[in-house]
Amino acid sequence: QVQLVESGGGSVQAGASLRVSCAASGRTISNYASAWFRRAPGKEREFVAAINRSGGTYYTDSVKDRFTISRDNANKMYLQMNRLKPEDTAVYYCATSTQNILGTSQSRYDAWGQGTQVTVSS
Repeated sequence: QVQLVESGGGSVQAGASLRVSCAASGRTISNYASAWFRRAPGKEREFVAAINRSGGTYYTDSVKDRFTISRDNANKMYLQMNRLKPEDTAVYYCATSTQNILGTSQSRYDAWGQGTQVTVSS
């Protein structure tokens, strides 16, 4: 059974940085593509960033050059968020798959965490 647990969310002011983490068990996430999604208040969950087996990455336009997705050898994934904006306020979810495709669709990912809240004030 795959389990993903996010941590590291919080409340910050605009312009600050924050790193959220995702600890995985039950699957070696470095063997497949994994991703971060987010759900802003009143909106649907949307794709943020993905990383594949070889370390290739893909970002949604609104976070390019501000956010960085990465993994380590301890089966953890990270999302480093710099120059945060109020519109980045959302619950952030990590997800993993059994494919090696940098997909933006939620349907490509079969395991999800419970989410961690990130709030950015102006």
